[in-house]
Amino acid sequence: MLEEGDKAPDFTLEDQHGQKVKLSDHRKELVVLYFYPKANTGGCTTQACSIRDTRADYEKAGATVIGISPDEVKDIDKFATKNDLEFTLVADKDHKVADKYGTWVEKSMYGRKYMGVQRATFIIKGGKILKVFPKVQPKKHDALVLAALAEINGEN
Repeated sequence: MLEEGDKAPDFTLEDQHGQKVKLSDHRKELVVLYFYPKANTGGCTTQACSIRDTRADYEKAGATVIGISPDEVKDIDKFATKNDLEFTLVADKDHKVADKYGTWVEKSMYGRKYMGVQRATFIIKGGKILKVFPKVQPKKHDALVLAALAEINGEN
């Protein structure tokens, strides 16, 4: 997995509306890039709805949130619509971006091994990774990320 201080790999992916989103278009902003395993699953819904509910805090911190998963565009569109998610979700269906960030990993459930996305969040500015939260828990995500944004912004 990439670490703090590493260059953030650029990408261009489609969002829930079928529009192209390019990370480098947000170079002057703080970007909270979070990887989640699958739309419309329990933990991913908890995490996304929590971000939705604290959106004003992210905006106050000057952060743009981008969620990324290996789902199809139609699936993230349904996820966003069903849960009133007004932030950007992008489809990394071939998991090339997850590979670059080191979040496409071997996982295990009930003794069965498979490849999937490890939940992780990166705070990025100017193409540089400022903070990494590997294996973040959905219910604790916002408190950790918002505290880090406050620190980055010199509020602590």
